[in-house]
Amino acid sequence: MILLLAILLVVIAPVSSPWSIVVIVVACFLEFAEIVLLRRWAKRLDRSTIRTTGSEAMIGKRAAVVADCRPTGTVQLRGELWEARCEGGAASGETVRVESVEGLTLIVAH
Repeated sequence: MILLLAILLVVIAPVSSPWSIVVIVVACFLEFAEIVLLRRWAKRLDRSTIRTTGSEAMIGKRAAVVADCRPTGTVQLRGELWEARCEGGAASGETVRVESVEGLTLIVAH
């Protein structure tokens, strides 16, 4: 972006010839620095985001029991039906929390 502004400045503004080269060189340097800093910032931002996919994203979420879990049953999580196992048991209509995931089975508890 800085480089484009420098080129526009050289083309539009009446700048003498030697100074136009200096403006372009400085703009190239600033553009390179901008790219390096933005890449570092983007990497740091990416590491700080919470995972929203995979089984790790389901752990800790609340699910509604659709079919009694005594000890196995069905729960609904994010609009999807999952097979679940609840050692303490849970009746239909109750809300449970996902403790872990084993294959395609959610391990849930009250």
